[in-house]
Amino acid sequence: MTDLVIYLGDVITANNIMIANASLYWDQAISPVRNRGIPWVSVFGNHDDAAFEWPLEWFSPPGIPPIHCPQTTTSYSGDDECSFKGTGRLELMSNDMKHNGSFSSYGPRNLWPSVSNYVLQVSSPHYPPSPVAFLYFLDSGGGSYPELISNDQVKWFRQKAEEINPDSRVPEIVFWHIPSTAYKVVAPKFDIRKPCVGSINKESVAAQEIETGIMDLLLNRTSVKAIFVGHNHGLDWCCPYNKLWLCYARHTGYGGYGDWPRGARILQIIQTPFSLHSWIRMEDGQVHSEIIL
Repeated sequence: MTDLVIYLGDVITANNIMIANASLYWDQAISPVRNRGIPWVSVFGNHDDAAFEWPLEWFSPPGIPPIHCPQTTTSYSGDDECSFKGTGRLELMSNDMKHNGSFSSYGPRNLWPSVSNYVLQVSSPHYPPSPVAFLYFLDSGGGSYPELISNDQVKWFRQKAEEINPDSRVPEIVFWHIPSTAYKVVAPKFDIRKPCVGSINKESVAAQEIETGIMDLLLNRTSVKAIFVGHNHGLDWCCPYNKLWLCYARHTGYGGYGDWPRGARILQIIQTPFSLHSWIRMEDGQVHSEIIL
């Protein structure tokens, strides 16, 4: 049974969507879990609120582009039907949060326009007030602003962790979209070999533009077990980095670049004694890359 689905960014490719409100496409992307009554959370990637990019083939020889607007499928009409600005993070998150089953959050207002910075507590089914783990979600930027986790986000993480887990007794697991530069350090050169685990290593790590301290903070917290990112569709490995595990998810959706087989990274938390199991489940049901983190 699936307890929670994490949409790890690039839920939609907004730079290919020329409508004023892309929330309809977001709804379509999350509909498989919503229709099954499975709770979910979302973080933002670099494509979710990107501005529309004009395809060069649209431009006619005289240089006048024909306007290819989508058919009217919403209440929008006239000029509102075509838009080139992208739908903002706040609007997309507001649409996500209105659905029953969403555990997503705007995050602190002082971090905006960085949206989707929040934490969830995983509780014991036998004693709900007792935390088994804390799941942290961070907006790693891209799209409407630079690809980074800012110093203000690092401060927020530190303050929140000291508030809810001051003695670092409860394990912590961290999720964001664009990998940090630390992923470049541990990336397999060619084949994926132990201690790394995975099945595809078909491209270079496309990391954040700058490192502002989040990795130093996480390395100094004994409670942090692993970081999970998306972004690179041709990577699905986990590799150790000092005491942490740096992991990729698996390209799940039908959009974006690459034609690698689709799958999803599964996480299983064992409460006593605590352990974090992970593997990749492919669309055809095959399972591989099992590891205990």
